[in-house]
Amino acid sequence: MFITSAAHPQLQRQAYANAGRTLERFLSDALTTSRKQAVAYEQDETSFTFSMDMPGISKEQLSVQIEGAVVRVSSKEGSPRSYRAAYELPQDIDPALSQAKLENGVLTLKLAKKLPVSNSTELSIA
Repeated sequence: MFITSAAHPQLQRQAYANAGRTLERFLSDALTTSRKQAVAYEQDETSFTFSMDMPGISKEQLSVQIEGAVVRVSSKEGSPRSYRAAYELPQDIDPALSQAKLENGVLTLKLAKKLPVSNSTELSIA
């Protein structure tokens, strides 16, 4: 005698019930993990330093934008690889003193910390 799980739902195994979702999650994680890039981060009194892998792209194909404490790194349209990342730092960046260098597929950003400016004014007492 042959028993089917459709006729007896209590015989259906829970281990196979979510197998489709598990495979979907596995494939999604595999694709996301392959897109993550290696980023090294250091900080000292005067600057933040980022080093990130950017293989297969030239300096003309990269864009680094600084807006306050946010740094955006992205590839330009038409470049062979696509990169896009944004980093929010705990302190504003001084773009005039910051540097970016791409060498052997590694982008190094040395981001100078902006010195806090005091806006206090002393009032004369009458």
